[in-house]
Amino acid sequence: MFEGQPKGLWTLALANTGERFGYYTMLAVFALFLGENFGFAAGTASEIYTSFLTAVYFLPLIGGMAADRWGYSKMVVIGIMIMFLGYLLLSVPLGGGTVAIAAMGAALLLVSLGTGLFKGNLQVMVGDLYNAPEFADKRDSGFSLFYMAINVGALFAPTAAIKIMDWAQTSLGYSKADSYHFAFAVACVSVIVSILIYFLGRSTYSQVLTVKRKQDAGSKEQKKVEEMSPAETKERIVCLCLVFAVVIFFWMAFHQNGLTLTWFADEFTARSATGVTGMAFNVMNLIWCIFIVYGIFGLLSGGSVKAKVINALLILAPAAALGYNYIQTAGEIITVDAPIFQQFNPCFVVALTPVSIAFFGWLAKKGKEPKAPVKIGLGMLVAASAYLLMLVSCIGLPATDHPNHVYDITPNLLINTYLILTFAELLLSPIGISFVTKVAPPKYKGMMMGGWFVATALGNKLVSIPGHMWDMPLYIVWGTLMGICLLAAFFIFSIIKKLNKVA
Repeated sequence: MFEGQPKGLWTLALANTGERFGYYTMLAVFALFLGENFGFAAGTASEIYTSFLTAVYFLPLIGGMAADRWGYSKMVVIGIMIMFLGYLLLSVPLGGGTVAIAAMGAALLLVSLGTGLFKGNLQVMVGDLYNAPEFADKRDSGFSLFYMAINVGALFAPTAAIKIMDWAQTSLGYSKADSYHFAFAVACVSVIVSILIYFLGRSTYSQVLTVKRKQDAGSKEQKKVEEMSPAETKERIVCLCLVFAVVIFFWMAFHQNGLTLTWFADEFTARSATGVTGMAFNVMNLIWCIFIVYGIFGLLSGGSVKAKVINALLILAPAAALGYNYIQTAGEIITVDAPIFQQFNPCFVVALTPVSIAFFGWLAKKGKEPKAPVKIGLGMLVAASAYLLMLVSCIGLPATDHPNHVYDITPNLLINTYLILTFAELLLSPIGISFVTKVAPPKYKGMMMGGWFVATALGNKLVSIPGHMWDMPLYIVWGTLMGICLLAAFFIFSIIKKLNKVA
């Protein structure tokens, strides 16, 4: 799984890991911050939250067009510097008045613009690593590994946000509202780490560094290779736009993790847990579980005696640590904070990526691996099943009374929902990004990757719809999301032959 990948993959993945750690540390508490610091109602908070997400994922279109003209690496560097300024402004506690609202708006705009220049263009650079013939057949697995690596940052983000806020309140005497700014300050540090990784590892991805197109046009023969007939160019762009249309509704459903699913955690989910469930809220216990999964995966993959011994230790040592932790915390009541649930999705991504790669690799050897569009359609069906679980589990619950805690559902419901949504994500997101880098016409790679993010942006804007429905019975909220996922799956399977033609 890890062998045979270009060296630049790990540098670019780690650079993105640092940036994503900061982003998700901020995002883990942002929706709650809007209510706590400014007193915004659910509808207002959801509009601000989704408008920010929309900007974050729309601006990569502009960033991609700029990179097609001036170079991907240059836009990546400029983007992360702008992003740093945004997080720095957001980390300054200015209270809850007009000045604070204006400063927050400016900060969110800077973060959005910086992300727009950074994120999509970095992924185009990852895709370009696989243009070399020796790496061409590893594109999908490479993007899965890239996706896994950046989720390591997201895995630790909720814990980091909660711990630093608690430290600010208990050790420094800050109010709960002001302590949020310490979580935002973490993002400033993380983007500094990200840019250092990017520059220090420059030699590993030097082959994909770009400058102005006019300066990098190359010979006439090189131009001819890059050219594509207008008909083929049009067909590929149309197919990508059809996929983007489906992606809109996936992200609408998936990014409820920061809004309605967080509200559900805050209002309807038990605030404490014990036993095995309680252990799941300690991020180190999740890390031990990931090591065990990797150890099992390594044993099943075979290898030398030395490799088998190492993999056995990867199972036994973490299992012993988990056993010790279980004995130590037996009967202990663990406090469950709403933002902490957001650690489960990246944990499942990191743990399940090797399983996903191995499964599809096994299918590929048998000549039965489904093409990317089929995987995307299956991802929509899996996402629908996650909200089916929520729907069935919430029948009979009282209507929400945000922001008051009104019920105590077991935390296992949300944990299982995030697990199912992660299966959907692994089928759709890394595979979809790989599909874009493979199918996009060479002249429009940056713009088409930007198109992927525009679809994500539109999906994030639609996230607010369930937010506005939050005063309705919960089965209506979850049923709406389930129905949307099913319709999107039906649409993509209805045009699957057209999409498979270019895949």
